[in-house]
Parts: sequence; structure tokens; C-alpha cells
Amino acid sequence: MTVVNVLSGGAAAAVVKGVQGQFERETASTINGIFSAVGEMRDQLVAGAPCDVVILTKPLIGKLIESGHVMAGSARSLGLVKTGVAVKAGTRHPKIGNREELAAAFRAANAIFHPDPDKATAGIHFMNVLKALGLDQALKGKLRPYPNGATAMGEMARSSEPNLIGCTQETEINYTPGVELVGSLPREFELATDYTLGICAKALQPELARKLAGLLAGPASEAVRRQGGFAF
Repeated sequence: MTVVNVLSGGAAAAVVKGVQGQFERETASTINGIFSAVGEMRDQLVAGAPCDVVILTKPLIGKLIESGHVMAGSARSLGLVKTGVAVKAGTRHPKIGNREELAAAFRAANAIFHPDPDKATAGIHFMNVLKALGLDQALKGKLRPYPNGATAMGEMARSSEPNLIGCTQETEINYTPGVELVGSLPREFELATDYTLGICAKALQPELARKLAGLLAGPASEAVRRQGGFAF
């Protein structure tokens, strides 16, 4: 069976999985999707990993078009995703409406789950927020980093430790059973990321890649994108 390889930031994992059944039925092919921090996915593509469709942030796709790794003219936006705060399902939602409330919520938690602070968009932003709040050193012992936001949220949902909080892309919160979105970061810390796909320059299945791109950025995925928090 023909394989279509996808490298994607974790925020778009559910979008790919949401159209996977339709795509595979209509094309008699299968999707091999790898989902992790956007920096890790970019590094894998540049290192030569098999890739037909890549889904990263808009700026990273732009740079990959410039470097020749993604076909010019193939970029298509899936929508904007905000960064939010999460708690375990059924637990109290702290106030996070301003910097003081956000700082208090982080200080009160026993542990803070978040994505990779070096390669994940939301992880990098989260660390910058902590630094802006003056809490990056004070809360160092509470931080629970994971390769991507989806993994971080899954681990938080499974943890038996009480009084947990998380910060990542809202899609990764909304798509993960066992956690709930408290809300977006306060306006001064707001981050809205444009997740964008591109067709890889060395795609082994360029026609199938274009078909998949149409499903991912078109009406076929609108419901799952809206459910997860994509704005478009």
C-alpha cells in the first residue's frame, strides 16, 4: 500500500487524524504521521526524513520554502491557535484573567505541565511568560516538560498528583481527554499561532500530498478544527 508521510506539530495531530479515514478510503493509501514539537519536525525534515506533507508554524514553513525544503506556492493555513491554561477535568478552574491571577495560579500548583521549552512553540512561549512574571527560577522544581503539548496534557490527565496545571496550545488541551481548558493566556501574554501546511519538495507522493492538503485545509476538516480551537 502507498504510504503518505506527514511531519506535523502536535497542535494539528487531531486534524490529520480527523481526515485520515476519508483520505485512506478515497486513495487506497495510508498516512504515516509523526507528531511532535514544530522545531523537532523541522529538524527531521531538514535531516532527510521521508515527508510528503509538513505542518508547522507559518514562519517555519516560510523559511523551509526559502531553503527549498517545501514547494513554493504550496503553503495553506489551517487556522490560528491560541495558547491556553489547562487543569485536570473536574478540578477547580483558577482565575487567569491578568498577570497577577496567572502568576498566583502557577505558584499555587503542585506541578506545571508544558511542552518542550526549546523546540515547541507553546513551550518556548510559556517559558518567556514565566520569565516575564519573574517565576522561571522560583518554579523550576514544579516544571514538567514533555516533547510536545499533547504528550504533556496526556501525562497530566494520567497523573494522580493533586492540584496540577498546564500550559500549551489550546488544540492540544481541547483534544486531550481528562483535561479542561481554563482559558487563553491574558491579553498581554497572548500568542496566536498560524499553523500552516506545505508540500515537501522531495515528496515521493506529490499528487496524494496535494489531495491530503485539500482535506486538511478545506471543508472536510472544518468541524474538527473548530472543535479544537482553530480560528479561521
